[in-house]
Amino acid sequence: MICELREKEIQEFDATNILPQTPFWGRVKENQGFTPKGFELTISKDLLVSDASSIEKKGEDLLILIKYVNQNQCFAYVPYGPKLEPNFENQGLFLEQLSESIKPHLPPNCIFIRYDLIWENQWSTEKEYFDDNGNWIGPPPNQTQEFRVNFSTANWNLHKSVGDNLPKNTFFLDLTLDEEDLLYNMRYNTRYNVRKAHKKGIQVREYGIEHMADWYKLYLETANRHGIPAQNEEFFSTIFKNQDNNKKGVTVKMLMAEKEGDFLSSMFLVLSKKRGTYLYGASSTDKNNLTASYALQWESMKISKAWGCTEYDMFGSAPNLNRSHPLHGVHIYKKGFGGDLYHRMGCWDYPFNQKLYDLYKLQEMQN
Repeated sequence: MICELREKEIQEFDATNILPQTPFWGRVKENQGFTPKGFELTISKDLLVSDASSIEKKGEDLLILIKYVNQNQCFAYVPYGPKLEPNFENQGLFLEQLSESIKPHLPPNCIFIRYDLIWENQWSTEKEYFDDNGNWIGPPPNQTQEFRVNFSTANWNLHKSVGDNLPKNTFFLDLTLDEEDLLYNMRYNTRYNVRKAHKKGIQVREYGIEHMADWYKLYLETANRHGIPAQNEEFFSTIFKNQDNNKKGVTVKMLMAEKEGDFLSSMFLVLSKKRGTYLYGASSTDKNNLTASYALQWESMKISKAWGCTEYDMFGSAPNLNRSHPLHGVHIYKKGFGGDLYHRMGCWDYPFNQKLYDLYKLQEMQN
């Protein structure tokens, strides 16, 4: 079982549904202080399928981001990668071999590599991790997770990260369905609000970067309302400016829901190959903003479908219906559109320098 890496220009990557593994994402993150590196990864097919021959090979592009934590130390981060998903029993072995293959291509002062895995969470397929109402209760403690993932490895060196960076739970909608079926799959209240918005005269239109200030005003209202730290306006302008704006790359659409000239709700729809992603959303404190947000999502789905997308990613939710979860309200809202809830493995670390890694992890736990 072999992992082979060849350095590759990020702009030469093939199109992919996985937004954080695109050249676009690399450019955005470079503006945010990361150093992107591109690779072509080739692995033995028997890492993916147990009955395959080790002679058969499978390849993919891999984006890695280097982040310096100080002048002398850095770590490597793989956002939603690798894309190739092994059998559960081979996941640890795959990550171990990949980490050792990547190590020579990283700065010598790299402390560890962190994988933000998109792979289906191993414990989300087991009945004992669901309650009597069918809600997933989440994975077992980290020690139990690490024991299973490391079981077939040589070094037992994979560690569950302190936290997760990109959303670990999300809803996916099947855009191969026709519009009537998409509406039918929604919960009654969601479908009612979509139609109510139309009757109220709420319009959804696409705007260019010249309306970024209008977006940002809504965003600040949302951040203040929910008590979350706000990004600056340039953060969103960077996302807009770095798009490819063609079907071979990534296209960003800033959609605004309005009524009689007043902007009520807005979002960034990002189109990458066959997937539409609801990346960021914002709304005003106006009493009509809730209905407007339903119109916005519905229009976004229709735009994605017309673009040729086969799936729509809500990009983040709670793992279940637990009312104490900070994303409970978001979960209820997104669940209403009728998608399937998907649970990812989240962030996993492979240290190259155990002592420095332990110190970094301690700092993360204190933040």
